[in-house]
Amino acid sequence: MRGVVIAGTHSGCGKTTVTLGMLAAFMKKGYKVQPFKAGPDFIDAGLHRLITGRYSINLDLWMCGRDYVKECFAGRSADADIAVVEGVMGMYDGNLSSVDLADALGLQVVLVVDAYGMAESAGAVVKGFVEYQKQETGNRNCVGSLQHTPKLAGVIFNRVASDRHYKRLKDSVQDVPVLGFLPRSPDFKIPHRHLGLKVAEETPLDSSGIDKLADVVLEYIDIEAIIQGAEVKENVPDERAEKHETFSYSNPHLIKIAVARDRAFCFYYEDNLDMLRKAGAEIVHFSPLSESKIPDDADAVYIGGGYPELYAEELSENKLMLESVRDFSNKGMPVYAECGGLMYLTEGIYDFYSKFYPMAGVFPFKSKMKKTRSSLGYREAVLKENTFLGGEGTIIKGHEFHYSEIADSAVTSLMQLSRIYSVKDGSGNYIYDEGYRVKNTIGSYIHIHFGSDSRIADNFIGYVKEHHGAYSSCRTRQSKK
Repeated sequence: MRGVVIAGTHSGCGKTTVTLGMLAAFMKKGYKVQPFKAGPDFIDAGLHRLITGRYSINLDLWMCGRDYVKECFAGRSADADIAVVEGVMGMYDGNLSSVDLADALGLQVVLVVDAYGMAESAGAVVKGFVEYQKQETGNRNCVGSLQHTPKLAGVIFNRVASDRHYKRLKDSVQDVPVLGFLPRSPDFKIPHRHLGLKVAEETPLDSSGIDKLADVVLEYIDIEAIIQGAEVKENVPDERAEKHETFSYSNPHLIKIAVARDRAFCFYYEDNLDMLRKAGAEIVHFSPLSESKIPDDADAVYIGGGYPELYAEELSENKLMLESVRDFSNKGMPVYAECGGLMYLTEGIYDFYSKFYPMAGVFPFKSKMKKTRSSLGYREAVLKENTFLGGEGTIIKGHEFHYSEIADSAVTSLMQLSRIYSVKDGSGNYIYDEGYRVKNTIGSYIHIHFGSDSRIADNFIGYVKEHHGAYSSCRTRQSKK
């Protein structure tokens, strides 16, 4: 198996465009490609899936640790011809950067350089990245110092104005292969909004656009050189890899978890769902936008993040679904909600223009959108009481990124709510108590990765099984009404 990390000089240099283009080009050449995304980002991972037809998996050293990431990468890539990992921010940014991930996985790195507004200076930029890599080896404050020096397999220039411009760029680079470029106007653009690019569920890339992007990459970038240089080093534990599969069950005795998935709710770590399946759950999807009730015989509900604020009017008008979710929670059945899911369970959402849309009303407060970011960063939460996620003292890790907040008028209501998380930031500093609980409904702004503690999925399913009889009685009584 072969793999490569696509890193960049900085955020916005073109990593995502180059990555999507390479995925499309590899697919057009007939390769089986497994995509990955470094860090906690959901949106880029969804776009990868749109092109390859395979779920793109988040690889995050901070949330999940080195061993989990290595085994996940090896298992998911076992049947692929090549794995493509899109990096995060700049190549060296953060204590756990793209180069740290490349080291953990034994992969070479392709560096994307934004060439807009420079020519020969590009050589100095590339040389700086090479020299800094040598300087940093073994001296990084991360989960295990770099064990190898990840090789810079080559450079791809983005936003190149002309063939003459490319020649000047290429001639300036010494001792590192230049693999090609993308022209300044490749006739390819992904629409943006406040959290980033549009999500895959909105189909921001049509087949024609993807095909054109593949053709541009095949014309201007030497992908065969990338394939030939993408051999994975021995430190990836292929011998321990177990193939990750998407499970499909029809056993009526399994726990059934209803997962909200549509344009409004689409932010999920795919490993979370697979870990629930392996723990004994059947995952069934439903749409709070277009369906009228939670799926029959659901034992628990999982509502992830997304863009409920963009679909607030549709969500609010679907009163039958709101009633179904509210009744499900009121019966004491397990409901787990993150970020956008939390907003959906509040009394309502104030959109960017302060217009209010009523929601499920499980939590006695409202949420409101801001035009500036409310929160961003890694989070470590310690459970303050026993829950279906784990017992008191359990440590879970995740990430927070949102433009909404709880409305100021909710101060009194919040004081009366159980807050089950004691939360620290990525540096270990206590920041707040969060994680709201009403009966067996838990809502939080934190997107938890179940890979941070392998017992989370087992605890969730075990809790539901233990109370399965009581929940079945609740459903029976509800169906007779």
